[in-house]
Amino acid sequence: MVVKASPKRLPQTAGLLIYRMKGHGPEVLLVHPGGPFWAKKDAHAWSIPKGEFGDDEEPLAAARREVAEETGLDPQGPLTALQPICRSGHKTIHAWAVESDCDPSVIAGNNFTMEWPPRSGRMQEFPEVDRAAWFPLDVAKTKIHKGQRDLLDQLERRLAGAA
Repeated sequence: MVVKASPKRLPQTAGLLIYRMKGHGPEVLLVHPGGPFWAKKDAHAWSIPKGEFGDDEEPLAAARREVAEETGLDPQGPLTALQPICRSGHKTIHAWAVESDCDPSVIAGNNFTMEWPPRSGRMQEFPEVDRAAWFPLDVAKTKIHKGQRDLLDQLERRLAGAA
């Protein structure tokens, strides 16, 4: 009997696309990853607050947990499910849009530890997110990781349909 291995499941991530309405239109809250690799990167380095989850957790619960862990935020308000996206065969991103407001300067989240510099034997701690900021949608599209841009496009279409 030949037993076929089940196909490897792509990593699943979940997060919230937090937005607010301003006089000039919507702005989205993006976070910049911490650590030395990302320190000098800006264009296409930002992300919605999100993280991985396992089979034992519901995507929306994971999204709320990850946002709290990365930012310390717990946005309240109606959630709009966005169509999950697959990032170049690497992972599936589940996201919900929520209208909320916050001061990005008070963002506080978890840290991670890694060897730095590489092969030095020295372990250093870095924040998962080193900063957050509000961006108008057109600017956010130049900041967000290319694999997440569709989330901004989905939000833009939904908001245009609601107008």
